[in-house]
Amino acid sequence: MGMIYYGGAAEPISVEDRALAHLKVVIATKLRRNESFTLSWRHPEGDRPGRSTIWLHPSIPLRFVFDTPEPPPLSAEWITAMANSANSSGGITLVPEDVQNSAG
Repeated sequence: MGMIYYGGAAEPISVEDRALAHLKVVIATKLRRNESFTLSWRHPEGDRPGRSTIWLHPSIPLRFVFDTPEPPPLSAEWITAMANSANSSGGITLVPEDVQNSAG
């Protein structure tokens, strides 16, 4: 399980390593272009039920931490789907990869 450390938040955001690798590509691309956007996700099992959203901005510190030392192979389709959602008014919604694959 990887983690996103964002700004001065007390708790990191837990994201499965493969999903985090894909998310990192999309987030880094948007921030490199000096774009701001939201990121939303459902709370993982074991956490309190619900969902969260954060506002990502290039001036706010951000760090990705992965459990696995080697990066996973990336799915261009999943990255494209996340990038398309990042350009919408709802921002990036983190969904499982199989949801992205079944949508196309």
